[in-house]
Amino acid sequence: MTPGEALAVFAAGVAAGGVNSVVGSGTLITFPVLLATGLSPVTATVSNALGMIPGSVSGAFGYRKELAGQGRRILKLSVGALLGGLTGAMLLLALPAAAFEKIVPAVVGLALVLVAVQPLIGKVLHRRRARTPDSARRDGGPLLYTGLTLASVYGGYFAAAQGIVYVSLMGMLLDESLQRLTAVKNVLVAVVNGVAAVFFLFVADFDWTAVALIASGSALGGHFGATVGRRFSPAVLRTLIVTIGAVALVQLLRD
Repeated sequence: MTPGEALAVFAAGVAAGGVNSVVGSGTLITFPVLLATGLSPVTATVSNALGMIPGSVSGAFGYRKELAGQGRRILKLSVGALLGGLTGAMLLLALPAAAFEKIVPAVVGLALVLVAVQPLIGKVLHRRRARTPDSARRDGGPLLYTGLTLASVYGGYFAAAQGIVYVSLMGMLLDESLQRLTAVKNVLVAVVNGVAAVFFLFVADFDWTAVALIASGSALGGHFGATVGRRFSPAVLRTLIVTIGAVALVQLLRD
């Protein structure tokens, strides 16, 4: 890797860490840069998964105030994230490359629709809960657990926009602010990236220079992104999620 390529990878890690802590889709910044340095798609994916862990942890720490009171919920959802992330990591090495091109854009597109219509769905659910208070679940119930576990399978397979999927699901099924949901999302992303990276350590080849550059960059970007992102209003945050997700979707379809 040339000095110029190293600088580009580090800068991509900073940008991805910042975007991931607030929205998600940071992998769509780092992945093309890693490919441009000559890495194969699989090596780029697994190197990125390991390198983004510090950024995920940094982002989660930045949202620590919003995590208060959500320990039990996070513990339960993290079990599904761990199992899903491990399954997705195994699928990355087992499925043909052609499956990647079909699965990823479909998941990203669905997540964007869910985020965009979340306020409308939330109002409907709020009225229903007002009529039948017992129907409200603090943890989102089996539907949320199953949905986030399946989303984690996708996250272990290819991390781009997994945070958008998480926020869209939680936004529909939990009566929480978007900022608190973003905080939970950061923890789940860290769990998925962590378990996928551990699996890849034993079965895949890493580019350790790329890992080190992305890790240092994402840690810096994650902290900065959390500091800024916590100040956004729900409307601004939702608009940012949909905008970045739409750009990511267009990029995936063009590729």
